[in-house]
Amino acid sequence: MINRMMLIMTLLTGLTGSALIQQGVDEHATMHPAPQGRKLDLATPFHTRSAWRFVATEGPPTEDFGGGAAPGALTLCLHRGLRGPCVSDPVTLPLDAPTPDYAIAWEPHYLKTAKIVYPHGQDAPPLLLIVTGSLNSGDGDQVVSTQLIAYDAGQDTFHRIFGQSTGHNNNEEIRFVVDGPLQGSVISAEPQERLPYGYWIVVHQLTSAGEYHQVLRYGSATHYGDGNPLAVIDSEMPNIERRLGLWKPGDPIPVPSGKACSKPILRHTELWCE
Repeated sequence: MINRMMLIMTLLTGLTGSALIQQGVDEHATMHPAPQGRKLDLATPFHTRSAWRFVATEGPPTEDFGGGAAPGALTLCLHRGLRGPCVSDPVTLPLDAPTPDYAIAWEPHYLKTAKIVYPHGQDAPPLLLIVTGSLNSGDGDQVVSTQLIAYDAGQDTFHRIFGQSTGHNNNEEIRFVVDGPLQGSVISAEPQERLPYGYWIVVHQLTSAGEYHQVLRYGSATHYGDGNPLAVIDSEMPNIERRLGLWKPGDPIPVPSGKACSKPILRHTELWCE
């Protein structure tokens, strides 16, 4: 999770130099950002009683805190039918700003992901995964927020069952796992603040009651800047699966899904691909 004091200091420094926040992931501001309006039918995949839709709309273009062109602020809504009012609370994380003046630092401007996911396979109830990013700073930071939204058939409503944010560019990540033995889990890699500058690896899993609960937290073998090109969660997967009883030494080494790793090797329990 975002360390509030560190983020506030980052913002104070960044704002005096026309900077704010971006995590080093895949989408950055361009000279002419593409429109991000998005509509998703929720009635069909969730088998809702009403004709629910997810709608993301983008405000007027703006600039990031480094002076680059950036998309406008996003408004995220659920609508019941074509004329239903905007229901924003289930799909909009509260802006965890220390003062109202800082709210612009947290508001979403980049729609990184909005899609239906299946934590327990296609035959089980789905979730709506939403990942948004704030404006970018001059030093490569960004508030990236991840939400998972579930449908309550009894109430014909949606509610958030997971919400978390990151705020720096230290290779941190929040990942919804789409396949493998950890399918449906949410894994986060959160930078530690002291030597040896590793990461807190945290795993949340979906319970039978439809809630995400933390099942694992430990200090990583992976260290910031150790030269391993793998994402932290990928390099830590053998440790994660071992601690959860899903892998043991002598079994085939867990390798990143969809990525080339023809020669996996463990160095001090950290996965490297040679």
